[in-house]
Amino acid sequence: MRDWRGNCHRCQKLSIVHTMSFFNTDLICETCDEEERADPEYKRAVEAERAEVMKGNMNYEGIGLRP
Repeated sequence: MRDWRGNCHRCQKLSIVHTMSFFNTDLICETCDEEERADPEYKRAVEAERAEVMKGNMNYEGIGLRP
């Protein structure tokens, strides 16, 4: 998590810390991060990002956020 002041891209609530989603390029608050980690597709999203980074793709946009 990184210090930051702004609104979470997912829930729009003001947050002082954020992290980037593994599903897309949203900057998300701690609450949304916890929800993301509980998603059944989270492990696949993390593995896909890791594979892209290992190939040198530092601009990977994620597997997409499910509705």
